[in-house]
Amino acid sequence: MFDAKIETLLEVISAGSYTRAAQRLSLTQPAVSHHMRQLEQEFGIHIFYKDKKELRLTPEGEILVKYARRALAVYRNARQAIEDSRICMSHIGVGITHTVGESCVPQVLAEYCNQTPGVHINIVTDTIKNLYDMMRSYELDVAIVDGQFPASGYTEVLLDTDYLCLVVSPIHPLARRASVAIGALQGERFIMRPKGAGTRSMFESYLSECGADIRDFNIIIEMDSVATIKELVAQDLGISVIAHSACREDEQAGRLAVVPLEKPGMVRRINMVHHQDFSHPEILEELRRLYIGRR
Repeated sequence: MFDAKIETLLEVISAGSYTRAAQRLSLTQPAVSHHMRQLEQEFGIHIFYKDKKELRLTPEGEILVKYARRALAVYRNARQAIEDSRICMSHIGVGITHTVGESCVPQVLAEYCNQTPGVHINIVTDTIKNLYDMMRSYELDVAIVDGQFPASGYTEVLLDTDYLCLVVSPIHPLARRASVAIGALQGERFIMRPKGAGTRSMFESYLSECGADIRDFNIIIEMDSVATIKELVAQDLGISVIAHSACREDEQAGRLAVVPLEKPGMVRRINMVHHQDFSHPEILEELRRLYIGRR
């Protein structure tokens, strides 16, 4: 059985207070406090700062919570794997970045499940950093990411090579240009992914290589949703730089126009990343085959 004290700790973090955690766990508040004291005595630490207004983790508390989440994920994975063995099922957690979510990868995953009875895939869409955190905690089995995965010690399988491109509305004056210099875009209204997103970071690096700075450009909106960015650009409310794989169908349908930049260079890999002890590497090869068939 998973340690009840650890479960209580994670519920306190999730709820933000001892009182709400007690309600969720059907415990008394003194019982929750007792579990916290037991953990502090066991590890010889203070989990929270002594602040009555809010719960703030100490550095040692943050370490304990990090490993508690990992332990809970491993425990749940073990239970799921044993149950899967009994009923001949396979549950796989797959994380994808927002840009990958706008490509054909979700359709490929669904196609694989339709062709392979007994496989259940749970898809999580998030930033590459958050996906890494979930991989590190064993909350995910596989991450399909565009860009560099921020850690070593994992196995990578190349799925595709993609590049960032400038997209505008078909009625935008730039749509009729054979190419455009990056400096000519400083007066345009940009709709971009937020700071820290892989697409944004690559674009900023590209600007630096061109001797430009992101602060010289007029970014009117920042958002995570690639689908909404494409919709706003299609309505000629701004222009953007996104992955070509995310706008290929829109370009073919005439909803968006891709304008070549005079200095190309925003190329990156799409990788399937998994733990070295992942027990179903053959699934990734089949996903790659299905993906190539859809390109």
